[in-house]
Amino acid sequence: MIQPLETVEYLLSETDPALLGICAAEVAFVGRSNVGKSSLLNAVCRRDVARVSKLPGRTRAINVFKAGFDRWLVDLPGYGFAVGPEAERAGWGPMIEGYLRIRPSLRMVFTLIDAKVGPTKLDMQMVAWLEDAGLPWRPVATKADQVKSSRTQARRRELANALGLQSADVAWVSVLDGFGVRELRSEVVTLLTP
Repeated sequence: MIQPLETVEYLLSETDPALLGICAAEVAFVGRSNVGKSSLLNAVCRRDVARVSKLPGRTRAINVFKAGFDRWLVDLPGYGFAVGPEAERAGWGPMIEGYLRIRPSLRMVFTLIDAKVGPTKLDMQMVAWLEDAGLPWRPVATKADQVKSSRTQARRRELANALGLQSADVAWVSVLDGFGVRELRSEVVTLLTP
């Protein structure tokens, strides 16, 4: 049997969560615009499956990638500052919440937070919402290469403390230098494995 992530391919994009089909297991990636969701997804998959843009807010729908038989990776639109029509951006929050509320096969919501910036007010609202909804979530600090090596441990503790967690609870990742990507990939595979 082929393991999840060995043959990842784009499956579909949808703006109405109710129209998504069913799958046996899925994980989702959520975070503010420009936190690097699509880049991280590509690094975890070891191939370019998600479109990466320098403009924040280019992911405008629920993008689903097939990660093996009946397994999904889901790239959600970013929250916060984004480029695009205001009416369209206003619909992203309800679209994200709608998706998260109705997916019984959702095994984890990887919540991406900029390692250098730390959790913003919007990140904290997302975490609070996930906890209130009783959904499993895992913080992933992206762009870790932008934190000076002399500040890494302290910054990791600060970020974890802001979330009410221990440092080890936060995945520390850099797509640029590959740090932490292998471990995150392994975690995703475990979550998607039957």
